[in-house]
Amino acid sequence: MYNRNIIKENMKEAMASVLPITAIVAALCFALVPLESGLMLSFLLGAAMLVLGMGLFTLGAEMSMSRIGSLIGAGMTKSRKLGRILLLSFLLGAAVTMAEPDLQVLAANVPGIDKTVLIATVSLGVGAFLALCMLRILFSVSLRLLLLLFYAAAFGLACFMEPGLLSVAFDAGGVTTGPMTVPFIMALGVGVASIRSDENAKADSFGLVALCSIGPILAVMILSFIYSAGEGESTAAQLGSVATTVEIGRDYVRAIPQQMKEVALALLPIAGFFLLFQLFSLKLQRRSLLRILIGIVYTYLGLVLFMTGVNVGFSPLGYVLGEKLSQGRMLWLLPPLAMVMGWYIINAEPAVHILNKQVEELSAGAISQRAMGLCLSVAVAAANGIAMLRVITGAPIMVFLVPGYVLALGLSFFVPRSFTAIAFDSGGVASGPLTATFMLPFAMGACQALGGNVMTDAFGLVALVALMPLISVQVMGGIYTLKSRRAAPAIPEFEDNEIIELWEVC
Repeated sequence: MYNRNIIKENMKEAMASVLPITAIVAALCFALVPLESGLMLSFLLGAAMLVLGMGLFTLGAEMSMSRIGSLIGAGMTKSRKLGRILLLSFLLGAAVTMAEPDLQVLAANVPGIDKTVLIATVSLGVGAFLALCMLRILFSVSLRLLLLLFYAAAFGLACFMEPGLLSVAFDAGGVTTGPMTVPFIMALGVGVASIRSDENAKADSFGLVALCSIGPILAVMILSFIYSAGEGESTAAQLGSVATTVEIGRDYVRAIPQQMKEVALALLPIAGFFLLFQLFSLKLQRRSLLRILIGIVYTYLGLVLFMTGVNVGFSPLGYVLGEKLSQGRMLWLLPPLAMVMGWYIINAEPAVHILNKQVEELSAGAISQRAMGLCLSVAVAAANGIAMLRVITGAPIMVFLVPGYVLALGLSFFVPRSFTAIAFDSGGVASGPLTATFMLPFAMGACQALGGNVMTDAFGLVALVALMPLISVQVMGGIYTLKSRRAAPAIPEFEDNEIIELWEVC
């Protein structure tokens, strides 16, 4: 009964994530944008698969990935050998990133770059920075210093790299901090922090999400110097005729075996690592081992359903809808519609509710969950509106990213470190699965219809969604600080090596 209740809760959360955007799209298709009935039916079937897939995947990640991360993190520190900790952190970070659904969707939609090459590059970037995070935990290095250093390196490289991959690089940083990677790496950090005995050791995985978002950016930038992007077409743009229910069924039937194979290959490395640790080090009892194995099965089934629904039904309709809305007078509806979609998408993200609760507790009730939710909704809505303006005008992504990150990093010197912590980790929370699966194809379709360059004008949407909360949350922190000066301060101050938990980990 307990497991059944958990499944119901996860399904409710998945439904709350998918239904708002589904309702908005359905209303647009019935009122403004005429579409083939077959494409609409395929979209609705894909939405149903997304709900089921996200529910099973979230349940599986809670049962397996978070637990595996915590166990391996604690187990690999027993020898207290730095080289072993760093090597295993690198391998585990790369392995778990390969199974990240947001990354799978992004890689499938980037034209001209082999999907496997992009996934491998991003995974190596996360692995390298997860190893760096372990060094930071063990030696208490300042988070602010590392953020300033590596973002300076990223913008320095941006001056010399190919423009076509610049937006993709920053998008990669947003999609890798998703529902698979974040719970795992945070749990791994908690396990590694247990090697220390100081008073802050229990909460010493702070900053993992923020730092692991930078690794993929730098990795894709380096890739641009050694890899030449060719001609290609995104998965969302590869639309066949779906005039009949039989053809819809055939599309899904053909896609499922392919996704089963790809997801199995993606999950195999992390499952293999766990089994090796179980055999030589962990030696869990049968009940605990069975629970983790069942969680891996749930994760696998959820990913197969999720990826099938996205690739066959969900992303293609987003692409077509963007194309249709870019015609005639409807063009200028793109920014406000994207803002409305962004507003509902962020409100439906389960991790956002955890974040809002953390802020209310941190401020001793001075900042309510409702106020924090409004702050994030405004940030993500604005990011989606700006992204559509970029599609229409062709404005370079760096026009927004450079001043945005300068402002975000500058604010870190004036607001409580606790709010900086929340802000930089909230970017990963905000850029959730629906941003990559629907909003990005929506922007790509609009860009293609307007004759723009998809690589430079459409990509970058995820990066903007990940950026805006860094500013809005810190601005809220600054406002709170000014108000609190009139009374006794209620907000506790956290050290650089402490954690603000944005995700529930087992």
